[in-house]
Formats: sequence, structure tokens, C-alpha cells
Amino acid sequence: MNVALVYDRVNKFGGAERVLLALKKLYPDAPLYTLVYNKPTAPWAKGFKVIPTFFNKLKFFRHRHEILAPFSALAFETFDLTEFDVVISVTSDQAKAVITRPETLHLCYCLTPTRYLYSGVAEYRRYFRPGWLFDKYLPGARAADQIYASRPDAYLSISREVAKRVKEYYGRPAAVIYPPINYDFFSAPHRHKKSNFYLLVSRLVLYKKVDLVIEAFNRLNLPLTVVGIGSEEKKLKSLAKSNIDFVGLVDDVKLRRLYAAAKAVIYPQVEDFGLVPLEAAAAGTPSLAFAQGGAVETIIDDYTGLLYQEQTSGAIEAAVCRFESGRHQIGAKRCREQAALFSEDRFSAAFSAKVNSLWQEQQKNMSLS
Repeated sequence: MNVALVYDRVNKFGGAERVLLALKKLYPDAPLYTLVYNKPTAPWAKGFKVIPTFFNKLKFFRHRHEILAPFSALAFETFDLTEFDVVISVTSDQAKAVITRPETLHLCYCLTPTRYLYSGVAEYRRYFRPGWLFDKYLPGARAADQIYASRPDAYLSISREVAKRVKEYYGRPAAVIYPPINYDFFSAPHRHKKSNFYLLVSRLVLYKKVDLVIEAFNRLNLPLTVVGIGSEEKKLKSLAKSNIDFVGLVDDVKLRRLYAAAKAVIYPQVEDFGLVPLEAAAAGTPSLAFAQGGAVETIIDDYTGLLYQEQTSGAIEAAVCRFESGRHQIGAKRCREQAALFSEDRFSAAFSAKVNSLWQEQQKNMSLS
């Protein structure tokens, strides 16, 4: 089976990129097709044969891919994928727009239907300037996205939350296969004792709601370590008091150390799935999270973490105070047991079985037609 991977853009590192690394182990010879490829910010991709679109010739676009939104699908359509039996698009945007032969199985592993066209419209409109231009752009962009969304032969989703959106926005069923964490790595024994700080691991962008955590910890005056960079970094640093420490990007070894030493991870955003709470749990550390999105599928309230019901700084503050009081049943062993359910071995077995099943079904249907 000749397999190709397609991903929206290769210029950062996060949960989706960890999925691609897991898929690389399953399909080591699969090339990776993408809109743009920025090597300095994507060292994780050095083991792949990365094939970007023609837009990559202009270096400016490699880290300003948002400008390409109206044209990215057209660029994906230029890829020649005729040699492949299976094409797996891993996408929250337009990678699903690739064109394949009828005999080829195009499987979309959906991270979420395009956020700025559907579930995140209100937020994107608020920050888009000028707003009227976004309103003009939206109907046509949605209509085009519906065409691209019809191209995959089958959908998988990273969570029940995303499966619900795929059904609502695209009218397609999507079986759930949870992304993996590197359980063996993050659960490895360590010599570091628990410290007194809380931890936040996130890209520092608007929808991650890091500002709410800053507000809460400014009032709590408890130590908070922030891992990550992003467009809101300067603003967030200006809001933070001296008890909040921004450490930027860290490698996985340091991240594991921080997970293990932290009292708890703060998780304020609505994520499609979210690997951070599970990585922390593998290290024996619970998460205090907003009770929406993927967090409710991975965190067991009052057992491997605490879930709060309002996305406000006050609710975060209350959750931290409850955690500090000890009025819960959370334990490190329980956290690790929950995280073990999301190991890479389980993901690989489930994903490869699904691909093989869909491929056999595709071949059977082709032979009957």
C-alpha cells in the first residue's frame, strides 16, 4: 500500500505535529505534502520527505501562511497524487482539498472543521480588521469549503467533540480515534520532587484564553510558569505580575521535568482534543480545566483533575483554591492510569486497522463497479 500524508502547513510544533510523527512510524516511506514548509521552526519534520506547494518559493509565506487562506485550497489541488493507494489528510483547514483518483482512498483525519469558518466565527470576526471584509468573505469561503469537504472518501476525528462538528458542518460520520501521547517518555521515572508552582503549556494566542489565567494568578499571587510563545506574548507579559514566569519554548526533556514538578496544569481553552492534560497526567500531574471540548473526554473530574464550568478568571481562581484545599480525590497513580489509555501503541493499532479496513472496502467497491 503506497501512502501519502497531507498536512495544512509545516511551520510549527504542537499536537497535530505529534500525530504526524506517530503516522510516520506507521508509514515510514510516506511523503508529506503541505502548503508551506519553514525548516527553522519545524525541525521535527527533518525525517520526512516534505513536498510544499509553489507558495513555498516565497520565504515570506512560510511564516505568514494566514495570508494564503483564500488560495491555499487551489495550491493543494495542484499536487499530483496519482501514484498513491491511500492519501491521509491531517487537517483543520484546506489539506482535505487535494484531488485523488477514484481508486485511491482519501481518508481525512480531521483535527476540526475549519475553525474560522464555523465554530470560531464570532471570535475571528471580533479580531479581523476590517470586520465587514470578513463578513463578505465568509459565505463564499464556506461554500468552497463544503466542496473540499466532500472530497475525502471517509473521515476520522480526534475526539467526540470534533466528530460532532464534522456531522454538523459537513454532514459526514467520523469515527473517533484519539491522538496518542508519548506515554513511555512522559511517565518515565524522575528524581524531581513536587514544587509549589502551577504550569500552563500553550501557544500564546487569543483563543487559548491565557489572559484569564494571568488575571486569576495575579489575584492568587501563586507561582505560575508559562511555557509557549505566540502573538499575544508581549501583551500577556505586560499584564503579569512577578509571580508569573514566562519561559518560552522548551524541549521535551525540560517539559517532562516541568510536568512532573508542577502542582497542577491550568487548561483554560476549548480544545478539539488537547494533549497537554494527558502528557501531564502521564507524569502524575492533574489538570484544572474548562469543562468543554476535548478536556471532558480525557480528564475525569475529581479523579484525574478538576473541571470548572465557566470560562472566566474567577472560575479558574475558584478551581485553584479548591485544589489547594485538598477537597478532591485526585492522585498521581490515577492520573497515570488514565494517560496510559492514550498510548502510541493503542493509537497505531486502531489507526492502521481502520485504514486497512477502509482500503479493503474501497477495493471491493471498485471491483463491483
